[in-house]
Amino acid sequence: MVNPGGSSQPPPVGAGSLSWKRCAGCGGKIADRFLLYTMDSYWHSRCLKCSCCQAQLGEIGTSCYTKSGMILCRNDYIRLFGNSGACSACGQSIPASELVMRAQGNVYHLKCFTCSTCRNRLVPGDRFHYINGSLFCEHDRPTALINGHLSSLQTNPLLPDQKVC
Repeated sequence: MVNPGGSSQPPPVGAGSLSWKRCAGCGGKIADRFLLYTMDSYWHSRCLKCSCCQAQLGEIGTSCYTKSGMILCRNDYIRLFGNSGACSACGQSIPASELVMRAQGNVYHLKCFTCSTCRNRLVPGDRFHYINGSLFCEHDRPTALINGHLSSLQTNPLLPDQKVC
């Protein structure tokens, strides 16, 4: 398994030393023909699972994602942390336990989810518009939107979103 963002490589394993490896998931000896290595540990292929959806990662691909002690499949990593794991506004990392706001697949810190014009923070219950990658409060939406020249991609009331599985 690949650990995106990590550079650790598994120590060499000889055929005779497989019985010496213990699975980080179940604690049992690994005597299987195949074993997985991530987060500086060895795993049975059946034991390495996504912390959110419990998918067996050895069966669905050749990579897994780790953040804040969680092991995640690609879909759950992107769902929780966006494509980069960073806030779309400031670019800083978002801790796994932090509340976030989302718009059109982008993830934001609560403090960064602000109107592009007035810089006021958008809070749950506010209506907003997401146009060409920018957020606008109801008051500051571009005048072209009012005249119908631009289509609003998102005009729903804002609800908080917590990064939990």
